[in-house]
Amino acid sequence: MAAKQHWIHTWAAMPLLAEPDKLPSKPFDQESLIFRGTTIRQSVKITLGLARYFRFRFSNAFGTDDLTITETTVALAKNGVSGSSAIELPTLRKVTFNGESTTTISGGALTISDAVDLGPLPAGIVLTISMFLEYGQSSQTGITCHPGSRTSSFCVLGNRVADADFTGDSVEEIEHWYYISGIETLAPQNAGTLAIIGDSITDGRCSTTNGNDRWPNLLFSRFQSYQPTASIAIISQAAGGNRILTDGIGPNVLSRLDRDILSLRGVRQVFLFEGVNDIGTADTDEESQKVIGDRLIAGYKQIATRVHACGIRIFAATITPFGRREGEVIDDPEEAGVTQYSHPEREITRQRVNDWIRNSGTFDRVIDFDQVLRDDHLASVLAERFDSGDRLHPNLEAFHALANAFPLGIFTTDFANWVL
Repeated sequence: MAAKQHWIHTWAAMPLLAEPDKLPSKPFDQESLIFRGTTIRQSVKITLGLARYFRFRFSNAFGTDDLTITETTVALAKNGVSGSSAIELPTLRKVTFNGESTTTISGGALTISDAVDLGPLPAGIVLTISMFLEYGQSSQTGITCHPGSRTSSFCVLGNRVADADFTGDSVEEIEHWYYISGIETLAPQNAGTLAIIGDSITDGRCSTTNGNDRWPNLLFSRFQSYQPTASIAIISQAAGGNRILTDGIGPNVLSRLDRDILSLRGVRQVFLFEGVNDIGTADTDEESQKVIGDRLIAGYKQIATRVHACGIRIFAATITPFGRREGEVIDDPEEAGVTQYSHPEREITRQRVNDWIRNSGTFDRVIDFDQVLRDDHLASVLAERFDSGDRLHPNLEAFHALANAFPLGIFTTDFANWVL
């Protein structure tokens, strides 16, 4: 391996505890023993390529018993397509751990593979990781996954890690990732990683399954077209329903910051785009909303302090709208498929928190995503062209708008605080 290089993250997924409806069906669920004698094949689209050496992270963060991975391979996805069970067989490589094919990961721990020589790869390539679990793992002690993969994975019985494709009626397709939590590449010293902390808007709700069209994917395409950012990888550490202060779908940001951001290789900038679920799940009385606003601001300060203490720059986005359209009355939001977050007191909190984000000077840069997506005539709602239909989640057009609004010049200019 050449000198003057370092390992950086080029892909990541936030580990979560698999809920019962995120587990496979029989025969891959054998009386609460999950994946026994099963090969799991999963594809991921990395961001930065550049070098020939890659390492893979596997997480048992939510398992309380050991996880044994019997054998693992990696290959390029057939025709570069995400969510396919087919691979380019000549590119198949074994993944080893301390020189061995098998690794056992203790409960709550992770493991990093040996370096795998895949040859120089371009940015944005799709890798397929196949792992065989001879003994499986008990769902009673916890299966680690990332449910919002928006990418198809495949399960088949037997050790099939070297197969060119999975075929037959016994193959099960699941739209979740299991156990894989990060990919590192050995990159030049000038390369680094932007890590995004977020919720469902960043995790890709309303994106296209196997389409890789979340807003961070679109942003990376812009990075590649601009020389000063062409050596920056992007990773998303987001999950639907995630909150800054309180556990929900996954641990809160304050508790996961070290695991999901500060411990990762090559992170030079952090982008914080989260807080809507804290406001939207808090009670709507004036006092409760005042408390959640105060605590959110304190939480943002803590995140910025901890990130800066590691010598990492932190950017932040304002919270995007979730109100209903003018004159819109909905008796049953759940039946209508619209957010239940909408309430005048919550909007007051959103505006107060956004004003603080813009003007506090806490962050190295502030990017006003609220301004990008809000309606020109009613600031509490998403512009109609950006609304997925539920008044909360932006659509694909909005993802393009967010990616295009991200100012690439922030990576090349001085870092006096300003708002963009």
